[in-house]
Amino acid sequence: MNKYILMIAFGVLAFMTTAFSKDISEPITKNIDYTNTKKAHFAGGCFWGVEHLFEKQKGVKDVVSGFMGGHVPNPSYKAVIKGDTGHVETVEVVYNPSEISYESLAKLFFEIHDSTQKNGQGPDIGSQYLSVVFYENDEEKRTTQKLIEILKTKGYNVATTLKPSSPFYAAETFHQDYYVRTGKTPYCHVYKKIFD
Repeated sequence: MNKYILMIAFGVLAFMTTAFSKDISEPITKNIDYTNTKKAHFAGGCFWGVEHLFEKQKGVKDVVSGFMGGHVPNPSYKAVIKGDTGHVETVEVVYNPSEISYESLAKLFFEIHDSTQKNGQGPDIGSQYLSVVFYENDEEKRTTQKLIEILKTKGYNVATTLKPSSPFYAAETFHQDYYVRTGKTPYCHVYKKIFD
């Protein structure tokens, strides 16, 4: 019980010191070539950290923080964090499949968050922080299922769910490229190699 109270307290503190910081620069202007790109959608807790780590991957052209899986059109961040819109914080990964495969992206997803946590991610507790892969087609679904089976053979009790893709809504500008703009570092996402 004390562990969860500590996690919640840490999460509130992290949110207060980042979400209301005045040390925010203007959004970065991106010059991106979207030719021959695809999109993939992953939810692994607070989208700031997931976005930050995906953007470092070769072959990834852009990552947008937003929301997916809910029943309210065009939700705001404030509505989503209340937990009653049905959305989870999700990133839209724009990538060039000739440079990086969907499987490589899915592997990275499992290596940058705790796919075994059932009630959120790190200190962020709630339905909006669950681990979800939104697949676009049967091939992506099969690829993700295969990776989950590999994780299970390695002893991971995977809580990640698979759901068909649904409308993606970008979060407010304030949330995009958050760690690049603020100079801060993710508080609950780190890379940990799992796959061979």
